[in-house]
Amino acid sequence: MPLRRRASCVAVDHGVWGEEVAVQYLKVHGYEILGRNIRPCPSDRRLEIDIIARDRLYDTIVFVEVKQHKSHDEYDVRLRGVDRRKKELLRRACRTWLLRNRPEAGCRFDVIEVFGEPYSRRKAEIDHIINVRLFVPDGKFVDWAR
Repeated sequence: MPLRRRASCVAVDHGVWGEEVAVQYLKVHGYEILGRNIRPCPSDRRLEIDIIARDRLYDTIVFVEVKQHKSHDEYDVRLRGVDRRKKELLRRACRTWLLRNRPEAGCRFDVIEVFGEPYSRRKAEIDHIINVRLFVPDGKFVDWAR
C-alpha cells in the first residue's frame, strides 16, 4: 500500500484559517454553530464534517464543507476542491451523523469556498454554495455527477 503524503503545516494552517472565516461568516448570517470538525464514526477517521450548523431562518441542520483556495480566478469552477472520493466520504459522514442524532429538523449540505490567505492585507472572498445536491428531499443520497 503506498504511503499517503501528509499535509504540510502551511496547508493545515490555511485550512484552519479558512474554517474560522467560514464560521464567522455563518454567525454573521444568523446560523448557530452546533459543531466543528465532527467525526461521527470513531472507527473511520476519514469521515469528518467541517461544520454542522443550524439555519435558524428555515430551522434546518446544515452540513458545511469548507474549501480554502489561495486566489480566485474568474475562470474557476465552483466546487473544484470536492472530488468524487470526497463526495462519497461526505455522504457517509452525514448519513452516519443523521443516524446517530436523528434530528427533527430538515437537513441540507452547503459548501463554503474561502479565497485568500491568512496574514494577508486583502479581505477574504467567500462563495457560499447553498443546498448542494448531496441530499434530495426524501432523504435519499444522490450522485453529484448527475
